[in-house]
Amino acid sequence: MTTILDHPIISERYFFPRRVTLKSTKWVESNGLKLSCFQSEKKNPIILLHFHGNGETVSDYLPTYPRMMDSLGADVFMAEYRGYGESAGVPKLGAMLDDVEHILDATGRPDSEVVVFGRSVGSIYAIELAARRPSIAGLVIESGIADPKQRILLRTNPRELGVTPEEMEDAFSKYLDHEKKMKTYKGPLLLLHAVNDHLVGIDHAEQNLAWSTSENKKCVRFPWGDHNSIFFENRDAYLESLREFFHSIHT
Repeated sequence: MTTILDHPIISERYFFPRRVTLKSTKWVESNGLKLSCFQSEKKNPIILLHFHGNGETVSDYLPTYPRMMDSLGADVFMAEYRGYGESAGVPKLGAMLDDVEHILDATGRPDSEVVVFGRSVGSIYAIELAARRPSIAGLVIESGIADPKQRILLRTNPRELGVTPEEMEDAFSKYLDHEKKMKTYKGPLLLLHAVNDHLVGIDHAEQNLAWSTSENKKCVRFPWGDHNSIFFENRDAYLESLREFFHSIHT
């Protein structure tokens, strides 16, 4: 995919990659690049395919996160982005949309056993994958984004990118229309969001919820914490929400 969304200015200002070595890497090849992901041992009937937040890497979640998800009844596949961890390339907002199906296929599990999870910027890729593969077992969005265009325009403008406002609008409409994508995916949906999120407001969760056409959807609004402390400040309630969601998929 070649689009204005892959402009170097967007890559430099929107993404915050870190280079970190993993002790145990599950290499995924996507469009000629190798991505340094992680996969836990197969123990459970479902696997959580996790797309992390912007300044994070897969290594930030190890070894604790897979153990927690195992206790809830799910294996884990941690997706890594281009330019993050040991992954090749550089982050590109648009091109990374084409990585998601390669990552899902690398889990080795049928779509019906995969719960896709996206945190913060990871919601862009989780929502993309749910729209492309709507037969997945479930979709979880934590502190997710409803309007990617709004986030990008906080950091740049069409003139800097050498395009007209109309051309930029066309690119977002073609590749990052979350309203269309949320309506395409009709499976189980869980939204997790802190009421006091200072980076991505609770209105984003409310909008994604409203757009969803799922008959099994829920938004959990946490009273404590913010964008980066939502899990730590609401740990018990957060984990219980996931436990209930996983259980609902298999009952």
